[in-house]
Amino acid sequence: MTKREKVEFVINTLNDLYPEIPIPLDHKDPYTLLIAVLLSAQSTDVRVNQITPLLFERANNPYDMVKLSVEEIRAIIRPVGLSPMKSKGIYGLSKILIDKYGGEVPQTYEALEALPAVGHKTAAVVMSQAFGIPAFPVDTHIHRLMYRWNFSNGKNVVQTEKDAKRLFPEALWNDLHLQIIWYGRQYSPARGWDLDKDIITKTIGRKSVLDQYYKIKKS
Repeated sequence: MTKREKVEFVINTLNDLYPEIPIPLDHKDPYTLLIAVLLSAQSTDVRVNQITPLLFERANNPYDMVKLSVEEIRAIIRPVGLSPMKSKGIYGLSKILIDKYGGEVPQTYEALEALPAVGHKTAAVVMSQAFGIPAFPVDTHIHRLMYRWNFSNGKNVVQTEKDAKRLFPEALWNDLHLQIIWYGRQYSPARGWDLDKDIITKTIGRKSVLDQYYKIKKS
């Protein structure tokens, strides 16, 4: 298969598997999505979805959030990890949204990435899922699969994002990054990986990755 044919194979397989694409993090608007994505750093979406209802019951907008103290926010979000940094970030960005943006979440990378505790990936998820602006947020699943599929060299997420945007049509980015995340979780995980279930990697995977898989399986 040529590189273009491999890309088409991935797109078609993912569309067959995920014609309807669930959103991993529960939210109701750009603000609650921003908070949920911030909380998901080095945590799981399942854990975040358990905690955000407790937080959003107290404060689901920046005006209510700043009525809480950093300590109160931290007490609620502690189970997701990194709570000292995340609680300060949530309080700080909520204050900035009120002071600078009338309580609304801005719609540019520059403005989002200037908010406390908001990195490029968080900004990209908000741009994509809240505002429908084409973006390709790269998480650990996408980074792993782009390498396994020989679409990127795996050096860093910045390079992986560039390669993904170069290979895949822009109109598909917002759906595709979610489809790859779900595929990575269900068919091509880091641990407990069964290549027989992973039709994409089995068909187009990087030779060194496949060789290593079979070598480990034999031993």
